[in-house]
Amino acid sequence: MLNQSMMKDGTWKKILFYIMIIMIWELVYRFIGFPSPMEVFESISIMIKNGTLGVAILISLRRLFTGYLISLCIGLLVGIFILKLKSTRDSFVKLLGALQTMPNVCWVPFAVLWFGVNEKAILFVVIIGSVFAVSMAIESGIKNINPTYIRVAEMTGARGYTLYKEVIFPAAIPVIISGVKQGWAFAWRGLIAGEMIASSMNGLGEILSNGKKYNDINEIVAIMVVIIVVGLVIDRVVFENIESSVRRKFGLKNA
Repeated sequence: MLNQSMMKDGTWKKILFYIMIIMIWELVYRFIGFPSPMEVFESISIMIKNGTLGVAILISLRRLFTGYLISLCIGLLVGIFILKLKSTRDSFVKLLGALQTMPNVCWVPFAVLWFGVNEKAILFVVIIGSVFAVSMAIESGIKNINPTYIRVAEMTGARGYTLYKEVIFPAAIPVIISGVKQGWAFAWRGLIAGEMIASSMNGLGEILSNGKKYNDINEIVAIMVVIIVVGLVIDRVVFENIESSVRRKFGLKNA
């Protein structure tokens, strides 16, 4: 029964995929000299046993969630503000798109100059790294709503807050969710960049920075693996469930 269940939901395919990745990794180690999987996993094991990894993950996630929630609030306001613009809307959207393409590390010098090497600087990099993607998702999702929905709602007396709550936001949610997910990825990257610069503030970025400082390639790759795994877990547990729920609600088929 267990094997049938695993076959049905594709679990075996996922297991085989990751086994294949590890095998390729082992070949790269043997022919190129990249750190071996065993050495990297041993480094992870040591960090787990001495408590370093668990504390770093919790500190990083606290910063990530704080900065990301702030970016959602700012992004919502900026997205709605853009929709109110008329002649300059397209120019504003293009500016946000250009700012979004900038690597997160570009904002680190500004963060250090304005806030110093502290918690605020890291949060700034997280927020600025994701707010543009969220703003553009809000603007795009609302702008591309079928005008018929709005006209019908207005004919029934819906105005202002009620119109947004009952019609506009529900219709725009599928697009907004995609942008919010993209904003999360940018926030995750910004967090690591900020923590590497403010390397005395703990977190995963500090361990990554220390690995570079002491030429410990095993520790560097170990933290890279942890960052990927944490990102995949959050994506699977949070965003895939949200997307599935939204798709079911709106009658959309999964790709």
